[in-house]
Amino acid sequence: MSVAAASSPLTPLPAGFYDRPVLEVARDLVGCVVVHGATSGVIVETEAYHDSEPACHAFVGLTNRTRTLFGPPGRAYVYRSYGIHALLNAVCEPEGVGAAVLIRALEPLEGIDLMRARRGLHAPHELCSGPGKLTQALGIELGENDTLLTGAGPVLIASRPPAWHDVALVAGTRIGIRKAVELPWRFCARGSHHVSRPRPAG
Repeated sequence: MSVAAASSPLTPLPAGFYDRPVLEVARDLVGCVVVHGATSGVIVETEAYHDSEPACHAFVGLTNRTRTLFGPPGRAYVYRSYGIHALLNAVCEPEGVGAAVLIRALEPLEGIDLMRARRGLHAPHELCSGPGKLTQALGIELGENDTLLTGAGPVLIASRPPAWHDVALVAGTRIGIRKAVELPWRFCARGSHHVSRPRPAG
């Protein structure tokens, strides 16, 4: 699939898209488009998190940090990882349930020169091949936490462009965590060179 495949008008995903089981949303987000300012990219990798399992921030219950996770679906949950990177998540399931999808990797679409300047890199497949990389490339920061993803911005997630309507997925275990490592809740576009490492088998 080429980056030109997303040149058609973008349709924001409605809040109802996220008001479903987090595993369904995590699968269906692959192929959708994240937009922030002059930059955008197709989602090629996601991970699901739910308050029933200890890898999810919401597992500890409602706190000032997790308040967004328990809020209405269709909002951004952005947090700082290891004091360095801002990570972008899409809040899912009905209000009162702590669940979100981590956006792990993108295939760059628009604003690639700006992404290269922000990342200090040239190779397109390295610009957004990780959750911290993609937020740096798109300029997403903590100020986007608890904002709408459904069109009000500043971060927008749009539906799949035509060439991405049928995305073959590879499922595997989540990476970069120490708890609930056995759950196969990571979803990648099969064959994509833009996913984070280690790349899934298949």
